Amino acid sequence: MREMDASVAGVVGAAIGTLGAVAGGWVSVLGQGRQQQRQLQSDREHRREAARREAYGACIASTKLLSAAWWRFSDLVWDEQSTPEQWRASFTEVHEAWVQFSTAVAAVAVAGPVSAAEAAEELRVAMYEWEKAGMDWFAAALREGHGRLPDCDERFKRAWQAKRAPDRAFQQAARQALGTEQP
Repeated sequence: MREMDASVAGVVGAAIGTLGAVAGGWVSVLGQGRQQQRQLQSDREHRREAARREAYGACIASTKLLSAAWWRFSDLVWDEQSTPEQWRASFTEVHEAWVQFSTAVAAVAVAGPVSAAEAAEELRVAMYEWEKAGMDWFAAALREGHGRLPDCDERFKRAWQAKRAPDRAFQQAARQALGTEQP
């Protein structure tokens, strides 16, 4: 009977040891799974932040490029020595800058969050008002044969002023989304 008890004890001990090893392995696997989940989440957050930084940077840069193109157009059309061909070339440059800007705003809409996308859309609307003022000036200059048109210049400058607040608001929304807003 003693031998039987020892045998049973040995089998039970081995079973307990095996269960302990299996349980320990299972706990280890679960821990590794949680660690992998945390790593995947961290990687997703880094990719999202990188995508946002790229989208926001492209939006800011394209806003500045579009602004610079419009100011070059304004200077050129106001110059008495400039020609309609020069205005057309400058207007083409503005159009290309608009395409880059519009694409950048769309990228912000995708990258998010909603607050940044909404701020970018408000900026796009304000930039479009400036765009319309410039397009109307271009059309008037072609009609008149010169670009020294004070009413067009005044509307152009008002639209430029009106886009400044949405420009700053977008930059603030981008800082908040990236967590770089200083307290």
